[in-house]
Amino acid sequence: MTTTQVDIQALTERVKNEGAFFRKILDEVGHTVVGQKHMLESLLIGLLADGHVLLEGVPGLAKTTAVKALASAISCHFSRVQFTPDLLPADLIGTMVFNPKSGDFNVKRGPVFANIVLADEINRAPSKVQSALLEAMQEKHVTIGDTTYDLPKLFLVLATQNPLEQEGTYPLPEAQVDRFMLKVVLNYPTKEEEKAIVNLVSGKGLHVPTHITTEEEVLRCRKLVNDIYMDDKILDYIVNLVAATRDPAGAGIKDLANLIEYGASPRTSISLAKASKAHALLRGRGYVTPEDVKAVGMDVMRHRIILTYEAEAEEIKSENVVQRVFDSVEVP
Repeated sequence: MTTTQVDIQALTERVKNEGAFFRKILDEVGHTVVGQKHMLESLLIGLLADGHVLLEGVPGLAKTTAVKALASAISCHFSRVQFTPDLLPADLIGTMVFNPKSGDFNVKRGPVFANIVLADEINRAPSKVQSALLEAMQEKHVTIGDTTYDLPKLFLVLATQNPLEQEGTYPLPEAQVDRFMLKVVLNYPTKEEEKAIVNLVSGKGLHVPTHITTEEEVLRCRKLVNDIYMDDKILDYIVNLVAATRDPAGAGIKDLANLIEYGASPRTSISLAKASKAHALLRGRGYVTPEDVKAVGMDVMRHRIILTYEAEAEEIKSENVVQRVFDSVEVP
């Protein structure tokens, strides 16, 4: 047995011991949100990998409920912002307020100064507000007046958007959507799940999650995610997947060459590696496998590929392109 194998075994034991509470969170939140296991796991991956998550789905799929339940399971500061067309950047990040008694201006911090921020219906606010939030997401600080204020170490934006309505909405620009590590598209529950939901809501009501962990434990577990072992072959696989979106012909996928206007950015490779490590931790492993990469790949890549007009004319979606890339690139 090599030293690397011994290290991986020890790392897996650490993951099973130190990361066990994340699986407890999944169970606890699962009592509130019936079904939607993929969404719940994606929220935890974002939390573990320090990456923001965009949830897209029609109304009534428990997007807001899931985020609130996750925040309840963690003893941290949670804030919800309902995005509307008349929202201003100051309503989000804060502003200077004049105090007539002292004659001074005091800083009033906005709801973005929280550990978990729910940006509900993010595509309903104008671009100035979206930019203010997305800048905070990237830089982890905001400027109010002449002073720059750091956001909390545990800072996670979970945004929702409704894909149906176009009137009164301001779609997120492609460059700004790239700031989200994951874009999760939600589907309707199965008949059995919907029956369980109806019984739950019409009966004793939704379960309120109890505190499972703290902000400090989550930050400690993030460091553990960084220690998850990733073999060079897996890293090459990730880079090859992303490179295939930029040069499909070079990757042997010539039929995609006329469908992709712009391929995925280097941020995609970083996000795919971090999300894969977080997925491995949730599975109780100290090492990344190709299955981890495939499990998170669609959510990491679907919003980072810009298609040509030809693809849109043929009603080809980015999901079709991403799936084609995964089917074509050799798995280690």
